[in-house]
Amino acid sequence: MKPILLSAIACPKCHGELQYDAEHQQLICQSDKLVYAVKQGIPVLLESEAQPLVQPLAQPPIIQE
Repeated sequence: MKPILLSAIACPKCHGELQYDAEHQQLICQSDKLVYAVKQGIPVLLESEAQPLVQPLAQPPIIQE
């Protein structure tokens, strides 16, 4: 995911920052402890589709283009 896209989107629930987990193709909201899927490069930012964050990240993920 391109950094410019990541800077333009926000958590649909709290409007906070999202972290991109490239390995698992997901966006993470640490504030709400929610995970949003990225399918075929497209973020699925629907609160109804979010999954609970099972284990918080120890460090911020690496952003890949």
